[in-house]
Amino acid sequence: MPYINLNGKIIEAADAYIPVDNGSFRYGYGLFETMLVEDGVIALGGYHWERLEKGMQQLQLALPAYFTTGWMANQVLATVYKNELDHLCRVRLQVFAGGGGLYGTGNSKAGLLIECFPMDAGIMQLNENGLVTGVATGVAKTVDTLCNLKTANGLIYAVAARQAKDRKWNDALIVNTDVRIIESTMANIFWIKDGVVYTPPLKDGCVAGVMRRRVMEVCTVKEMSLTFGALSGADEIFLTNAIRKIKWVGTISGRRYQNTQIKNIAKVL
Repeated sequence: MPYINLNGKIIEAADAYIPVDNGSFRYGYGLFETMLVEDGVIALGGYHWERLEKGMQQLQLALPAYFTTGWMANQVLATVYKNELDHLCRVRLQVFAGGGGLYGTGNSKAGLLIECFPMDAGIMQLNENGLVTGVATGVAKTVDTLCNLKTANGLIYAVAARQAKDRKWNDALIVNTDVRIIESTMANIFWIKDGVVYTPPLKDGCVAGVMRRRVMEVCTVKEMSLTFGALSGADEIFLTNAIRKIKWVGTISGRRYQNTQIKNIAKVL
């Protein structure tokens, strides 16, 4: 039986419950971080805690005073060890709005939920066969003050992921309301043209990914809006996230892409 951590208490997952007026359940009012834990270490932990703290301030999610980022890091590892997954696992940490009041604006403190899942080390390796993807239709992400956050409201991503499954794609790309490609259902997007690495700017609406940040630290990357013309003219395309690290996109809507410079970037990461 797996164990979860609810507000600092590690319990069996089957025994966990959250009140029905929980703000995340009712309104998607919350944030989450998906973290890689390897050999008892939270990969890119500083980036995760920094992003989470900024997001909590922006959404005015007030946790109890002792719920510091250092305390949460310890809770993550305690939950991982309880599940005997400290060698390698994926952790999902969610901070959610408390109950009471319209749209979760009552006086209740925010809550914390930590889950961990076993994973295969192969998922972190650069894929030998390029991902098959396409652009999701009928949905577009709004560019606003919340667009760069990893919020609990993932409806656009869920709909796009269903399209990918129906069309037998590995992933689906998301556009913003200006019809610029900004990310996939689970990752940030980069493209390479004539040896130059590009990625959409945060102002276009993509999530401020921790692996995106890492790639931009170890590589020279130019931020530029990704139009459909730039997409079709790219030499190479890759996706990044904290768990899968870097993944080569081999095909988008039938257009094939190379995998030359991506291999070198993967080695650096």
